[in-house]
Formats: sequence, structure tokens, C-alpha cells
Amino acid sequence: MKSLSIIFLVLVFASCQKQQNEEINRAKQASIDSMKTEINRQKVIDSMQLEMAKIEEKKERPQNVTVVNQPASTAVAPAKKKGWSGAAKGAVIGAGVGAATGAIVSEKKGQGAIIGGLVGAGVGAGTGAIIDDSAKNKEK
Repeated sequence: MKSLSIIFLVLVFASCQKQQNEEINRAKQASIDSMKTEINRQKVIDSMQLEMAKIEEKKERPQNVTVVNQPASTAVAPAKKKGWSGAAKGAVIGAGVGAATGAIVSEKKGQGAIIGGLVGAGVGAGTGAIIDDSAKNKEK
């Protein structure tokens, strides 16, 4: 019986060691992922700064403009595109927020995200429709 309890203690100790190693490895991976994210963010910032510098350089350079007189054409200007309705915007925003909230709150992440997205889309579409309706009433 004594040898059985010793074997049990050794197994418990080994299991705890394995669990600690897994936790350490997860912490290391999280740190590495965090660094990769920061590096990617810095690359985006650097490329944006480079593009802004190019734009500023173009502004400072004098530009040669050639004007050519041509007879006026009778082309009709294209119709102005109508943007998204408030209901559509509300549905998209609501779906995103609802999905994120559902995934965070629910133990079953996928199911929570789907349900949250559907509920959020419905609430967002309703809210957007109300806002659209009130804007139309103000115009009248």
C-alpha cells in the first residue's frame, strides 16, 4: 500500500510539472504573439508615414499644368450614388457588436457569436430604421 501511495504522489507531482510547463509555454506564446502584433502594427505605421511623406513631397514640388481648350461635350454627369441606409448601417454594426459580445459572454463561443450577431443585427436594423424615419420627418 505504501508503494502505491508513493507511485500516486509521483504521478501527481509529474502531472503538476507538466501542467506548469504547459502554462509557461502558453505564456511564452502569448508574449511572442503580442510582439508579432506590435511589429505588424509598427510596419503599418511606418508605411503610412512613408505614404504621407510622399504626399507632402508632391505638394512641395511645383507642378506643370497644361490646359487644352476643347469644345464642351454634352455628356450627362453620372447619377450620385446613394449611400447605405441607416437600417443597413445599424444592422452591420449591431451584428458585429452582438457577435463579439456573444462570443465573450457565452461558454460556447461559436454559438454565442451567432446568436449575438443575429440579435445585434435585428436591434441595429430597427434602430437604424427609426433614425432614418426621424430624419425623413425632419426634412418634411
